[in-house]
Amino acid sequence: MPPPCAETKSSLHHVIHLSTVDSTNAEAMRRAAAGEPGPLWILGDTQTAGRGRSGRSWASEPGNLHASLLVRLALPSPRAYQLSLVAGVAVLDAVRHAVSPVPSALRLKWPNDLLVASAKTGGILVESSSSAGQSLAAVIGIGINLVSHPAGLDRPVTHLGAHATQIPAPAALLDVLAAYMQHWLAVWQNGQGFPEVREAWLSGAHPIGERLRIVAGARAVEGTFAGLDPEGALILADPSGRNESFTFGDVTTAT
Repeated sequence: MPPPCAETKSSLHHVIHLSTVDSTNAEAMRRAAAGEPGPLWILGDTQTAGRGRSGRSWASEPGNLHASLLVRLALPSPRAYQLSLVAGVAVLDAVRHAVSPVPSALRLKWPNDLLVASAKTGGILVESSSSAGQSLAAVIGIGINLVSHPAGLDRPVTHLGAHATQIPAPAALLDVLAAYMQHWLAVWQNGQGFPEVREAWLSGAHPIGERLRIVAGARAVEGTFAGLDPEGALILADPSGRNESFTFGDVTTAT
C-alpha cells in the first residue's frame, strides 16, 4: 500500500497518489484553486465521498480505479463539454490495451459511461471552474470497476474482472490511461480536432439503430440512436424518423 501521499513524475504525466481522499475530483479542484497549473493526475486508492453525474454517489472500493486529471483550457471555454467524449475514447483505448481478453461487449454509452453489454463498469465526470478570467480549470474524473462493483443498484453494473482474466492494478492502468489521454487531448486541440474524436467515439459506442431512452430534465424520450451531431450531442430518431438532438440526459437501452 502506498504512503498517505506519494508523488511521481514521468515524461508523460504527473501523479499525486493518495491512500484515501474524499473525492479525486474535489482534490483536483482544490489544487486548481490553489494555483496548480496542471496537467496533474490525482489517484485515490479509496474515496470517502466519490461522486458520479447528477450528484449520485460513486462506490469506491480498493482495487478499482479512482482518478482525476486536472488540465487548463484557455478562455472562452473551447467546448469543454466534449471532454467527456474525449475521455471516453481514451478510457476505451486504455482498457483494450491493458485488459486481457478484452470483453467482446465492451463499449461506450453517451455521454460518459463504459459498459460491458448493458452493465456499467466505468464512468466519467467532468467539472470545471474559471480562474481570474484567464483560464478554465477542467477536471476529468474517471472511475472504473476493476475487481468489484456495488450491489443493490437500480441499474445493471459489473466489473472488468468478471469478464477478463488479466486485470491491471489501478496505478498500472493509470499509466496506460494517462498516455492515451495525452494523445486524445492533443488530437482534440480544444475542439478543433473533435471530428476525429467523434469518429473514434462512434466506432466504440452503442450501434446506430439501437433503441434508447433518454431522460433529460422532466422529459423522457424513446427512439433509435442516430449518432452524434458535429458538436457531440446525442441524436435520437423518433418512430416517425424525425431527429432530435440532446446535450444532456441519462440514457438507457429501451425495452
